[in-house]
Amino acid sequence: MNEAEKISIITINLNDKYGLEKTIKSVISQTFTNVEFILIDGGSVDGSQEVIRSFNHRIHCWISELDRGIYHAMNKGIERATGQYCLFLNSGDWLVDENVLERCFANEQMADLLIGGCYLSKAGRLIHTYKPTNELTLQSFYGATIPHQATFIKRVLFEQLGAYSETYKIHGDYEFWIRALILHQCTIAVIDTIVTDYNLDGLSNSPAFNQQSQSEIQQILRQFFPERVLADYEIWKVKKAELQLWEWIKSKKMLHGAIHFIYISAIELVAWKRRLVPPKPDQ
Repeated sequence: MNEAEKISIITINLNDKYGLEKTIKSVISQTFTNVEFILIDGGSVDGSQEVIRSFNHRIHCWISELDRGIYHAMNKGIERATGQYCLFLNSGDWLVDENVLERCFANEQMADLLIGGCYLSKAGRLIHTYKPTNELTLQSFYGATIPHQATFIKRVLFEQLGAYSETYKIHGDYEFWIRALILHQCTIAVIDTIVTDYNLDGLSNSPAFNQQSQSEIQQILRQFFPERVLADYEIWKVKKAELQLWEWIKSKKMLHGAIHFIYISAIELVAWKRRLVPPKPDQ
């Protein structure tokens, strides 16, 4: 294995010592050994630094200091990374098993982005499994994204395209995907394996958070695309939602039968009324 195949795993943390310990253990237990482990802590006061020190011999680089947010911390990690690919594994997320990196890099990888699958869990319960696809277009990103926790990014891309935008507090990675995949047409390869478990416990369900999240996505899209383009995608989004609703209704046989009965009855009622009321003569 040569130096070019080294993987830089970057973990950021702020006051999540229990999640951080789980993340660290998943990294240092890997059978794939050419891993550079970088840990960026935001000045935690909950005991996270003690956890880091207890694994100090397995962490290649770590700092603990105040930062300006998630993407500022990630950019600090990028500045210190030397591997061919970077993987951002935040505290509370973990690699699914000790052999997963071996599977991901069993063969030589050349693509700019290597996209794997991931589990999304909350309160210890699996709620969704993300499976990657080669068919990524602007439509794929209109209201959706890919998980940075399961995507290996060639480090040189950050040199060529720039690091994460710190303007956005929630979706700086989404902005990077638009730049890399849509505007610069970076190459991708799908890794047919689940890479990580992405823990959603730290995400807020408050209306204010959700509003900011949607606002940032719209701001990013408007940053790169004119309104006349986005208008078409908005129409597609509505039609997609309607189609999904109808497919769901069709899957519920009793509900589908009831709606079909009401629909046919309404048509017959209209036809019956037309037979009862003759058309008015032309004036």
